[in-house]
Amino acid sequence: MPGTDPAEALRVVLGELPGLPHLPELPARGAGADLIGRSAALLVDLAVDLTPAGWRLVPRAGHDLRRAQEFLARDLDALHDVAERHSGPFKVQATGPWTLAAGLERERGERAVVDPGARRDLGQSLAEGIAEHVAAVAARVPGAQVVVQLDEPSLPAVLQGGLPTASGFGRLPAVAAPDVEAELSAVIAAVPAPVVVHCCAHRAPLDLLRAAGADGLSFDLGLVQDLDALGTAVDAGVHLLPGVVPGTGTVLPAPKATASRLQAWWRELGFAADELHEAVTLTPACGLAGASPVYARAAMTHVSEAARYLLPE
Repeated sequence: MPGTDPAEALRVVLGELPGLPHLPELPARGAGADLIGRSAALLVDLAVDLTPAGWRLVPRAGHDLRRAQEFLARDLDALHDVAERHSGPFKVQATGPWTLAAGLERERGERAVVDPGARRDLGQSLAEGIAEHVAAVAARVPGAQVVVQLDEPSLPAVLQGGLPTASGFGRLPAVAAPDVEAELSAVIAAVPAPVVVHCCAHRAPLDLLRAAGADGLSFDLGLVQDLDALGTAVDAGVHLLPGVVPGTGTVLPAPKATASRLQAWWRELGFAADELHEAVTLTPACGLAGASPVYARAAMTHVSEAARYLLPE
């Protein structure tokens, strides 16, 4: 979300998305509120620090990690103040293990994603930290049914060998799909809540994410052409969260037009129309942090209103 006030962002989310609100992330607050820094604040028994090249694993926690942890603590305080009486699904987000490993350097300078031992330690630490975070949210909002979203924008690059080296002059080798699936599966299995995996990049590996145990798949509807993978996911009982409006912009289509687009897509998948509203949740295609506050609110209103057209008459 845009902005720097966690309480105000929560009020907007609860007002616009009462059926599935979330704990907003506010990267505009600076280092420690960004995608990697925020999730590094969840890690158990691992420390990071910010260098000119980005976040790096270090032996001891410093100022940058403490700042990230303070941001997270403020968000939890705001959650208690604003959403204590909420009852029903409530989503929290964390960087997935592969994107986190791709975004953190080891002490000696290369990304942790190249080191199986570092990846394993990160995955275990992240899973333990997410479990503690879920418990902290549940303690502040007793009526919440917590859902965890793992953000994996770097996963296609991990699989395809597209990540640049720390120097920027080369590319890291691809990681084999079975290794990616196994390590992601271990994290999903250790999270004490339903897990949605979000990947809004090109070539999102939907079959791999489903096989790893994801309860839901979140993706940019405009980028996914693999209808077979989507159909297999629906048959397996995996919930779909297609992104139907851009994360930034100025003008949105009419909500009814978005609903018609979804209905046509669902027919192309080959499923009965009356199953759509239970199998699918509409979302923005990606995060709204780069949007204006006006557009962010409009995007959330849009997906909520479009979803009403999908309900059976």
